[in-house]
Amino acid sequence: MVRNMVSRAGLWTGTLLSVAVAPQLVAQQDSTLVRLEERIQEVDQQARIAARQFELYRDSVAAAARTRASVSAGTGGFAIRSADGNFALNLRGYFQSDARIYLEDDAKVLVNDLIIRRARPVIEATVYKYYGFRIMPDFGGSAPTIFDAYFDARWKPSVGVRAGKFKPPVGLERLQSATDIKFVERGLPTNLVPSRDVGIQLSGLLGQGILSYEAGVFDGAPDLASGNNDVADGKELVGRLFLTPFVKQGANAPLDLGIGVAVSTGDEEGSTTSTSLPSYRSPGQATVFRYRTSTATPVTGTVIADGRHTRIAPQLYLNRGAFGLLAEYTIARQTVARDTGVSRTDDRLEHKAWQVAGSFFLTGEKNSFRSVTPKKGFDPINGGFGAVELVARYGRIEFDQDAFPRYADSTASVDEAKAFAVGLNWHLGRNVKIGVNYEQTKFSGGAATGDRPDEKFVAARFQTAF
Repeated sequence: MVRNMVSRAGLWTGTLLSVAVAPQLVAQQDSTLVRLEERIQEVDQQARIAARQFELYRDSVAAAARTRASVSAGTGGFAIRSADGNFALNLRGYFQSDARIYLEDDAKVLVNDLIIRRARPVIEATVYKYYGFRIMPDFGGSAPTIFDAYFDARWKPSVGVRAGKFKPPVGLERLQSATDIKFVERGLPTNLVPSRDVGIQLSGLLGQGILSYEAGVFDGAPDLASGNNDVADGKELVGRLFLTPFVKQGANAPLDLGIGVAVSTGDEEGSTTSTSLPSYRSPGQATVFRYRTSTATPVTGTVIADGRHTRIAPQLYLNRGAFGLLAEYTIARQTVARDTGVSRTDDRLEHKAWQVAGSFFLTGEKNSFRSVTPKKGFDPINGGFGAVELVARYGRIEFDQDAFPRYADSTASVDEAKAFAVGLNWHLGRNVKIGVNYEQTKFSGGAATGDRPDEKFVAARFQTAF
C-alpha cells in the first residue's frame, strides 16, 4: 500500500512538473523558430544579393568581351583587333638577303656581291570595317623608298576601291608577292610592265570568286619603273579580267587554274630631262637595252616618249598536286621621238617578251600561286625537314628592230635575249625559305662586234617573312 502511495505521489509530482515546465519549453521553441526564420530570411537576402552581384559581374564580363581588343601572332604577322572586328592593325614584313655570282665575266662588267635585296615592314589597318590602308617602305636599296601606300575600301566582295601607290594589275609574276616568286629574280616579261604606279582602281570578285576584275586610272609609269609623280597630263587606263573556274570546289578542285588578260593604254609625253622611257634588265640585273641620250648643249639626240603606250598581257597559272606552272606573254608598244637638231622623227616601237616557269615539290606539298606551307617544317630535333622544290623556266625578250640605230645603239643594247634557269628552293617553314638559282642568258647584238657574251648568273636567297 505504501508502495502504491509512493508511486502515485511520483506520478502526480511528474505531472505537476510537466505542467510547470511546458510553457517555458514552448516559449523557448517559439523563440528558436523566430530566430531560425530570421536567419533563413537573412540567408535568403544574402543569396539574392550574391545572385544580383553575379548577374552584374556576368554582364560586365560580357560587356568587356564586346569591347576588349584581341592580340594575336602567327604566320600572318602580328595583329590587334577590336572585339567587333571593325578595327584592326596588322604588322607584317619580310627580309631577303642575296648572294650574286657572275661566272665567266672576264670583262668584269658585273660585280659579285652580297646585298640586302629587300627589307620591307608592312603596316595594314582596317577602320570602320570597310576601310583601310597599307604602307610598305623598303630599306633594301641605297635609299629608303615607299613601294606601297594606299587607301582601300571594300564594301562587299564584288566592289572595292583602291587609291594611292600600288601594283597596276598587268604582269602576272609582278602581281605575285616577292616572297612567293619561284626564282630569285622575276622573268623577262616583267621588264615590260610597271612595278608600281599612283592611281585609283575599282576591283572585285564575281560569281563567288570565279571571275575577278580590276579597272583603274594611273599616272602612267614607264616599263619596269615605280612611279611617284607624273611628268605630263596624260593618264593611263589599266584593266584586267582573271578567271579561276574551279575556285568554288576548294580542296576538291581538279586543278588550281587561273587564266586572264590585262591591258593598259595611255599617252606618255617625255622631255629631254625626264624621258618617260625605261631601261631593260637581264635576269642578273644588268642593263641590256637603253634608249639613246645626249649630253650636248643644246640637248639633241635624246629619245623621249611621245604618244600612245599600250600593253597587252595574256597570262595563266596552273597547279595540280605538287606540280605548278606559270606562263605569260607581254607586248608593249610605245611611240617614241628623237630630235637630232637637224630633223625630228617618231616611231611606234613594239617590244615582246614571254616566259614559261614550272616547279615541283619533291616532298609532296600542294603547289600554289601563293605561299606554300611544308607538311613538316624544318625541325632537326623532332625530325621535320621542310619542303624541297625544284624550279625551271625559259623566257625570251625581243626588242623592235626599228629601234636600231636611231633610237638605240646596237653596240650597247641587245635586240634579243633568251634565258634559261634552274633552281632549288628549300622551304624551312611557311615563312622561311632558302633558294639557289642558276640562270644563263644568251644575247643577240649589244657588243661592239657581234653579240654580247652570255650572262651566267648564280644567285642565292635567304628569306624570312611574317
